[in-house]
Amino acid sequence: MPTLMEIYQLLPKTNCKKCGKATCMAFAVDLLARKISIDDCPPLKEEKYLTGYEKLNELITPVGDVTETGFLVHKDKCIGCGNCVVACPVNVVADPEGTGSGKAPTNDKVILYIKDGIVRPVNIQECRRFGSNKTLCYACIDTCPTKAIEFV
Repeated sequence: MPTLMEIYQLLPKTNCKKCGKATCMAFAVDLLARKISIDDCPPLKEEKYLTGYEKLNELITPVGDVTETGFLVHKDKCIGCGNCVVACPVNVVADPEGTGSGKAPTNDKVILYIKDGIVRPVNIQECRRFGSNKTLCYACIDTCPTKAIEFV
């Protein structure tokens, strides 16, 4: 997942407001949150900004099979390594004998598991990012060597 500054650096930085946003930074924030698309910035299509447009198209991947919670696995990037499964604190607590000991999940209380070589979300509403005790946990994202997981 790209950072806000990575996105901002690729924008024209003219603050022209043609996108409807007050500044290019405000545009970058909404682009990162997937509230708008790259094509909402008219100057990006001008010849002098085309390099930024092309790089942004690579960085901002289209939203595919997103769960209702915003969890997204890019199946084309996932190699099924399982790092996310054993790093997830919710998985460790929910399955101390399996996931918690670095093995495969042994029950259905986990929120991530590997099937057919790709990480799959189940019970994703139990993720620390959701519910009454929200925490910005990045365990699954940080341990993914191919950047296949993101929250949108």
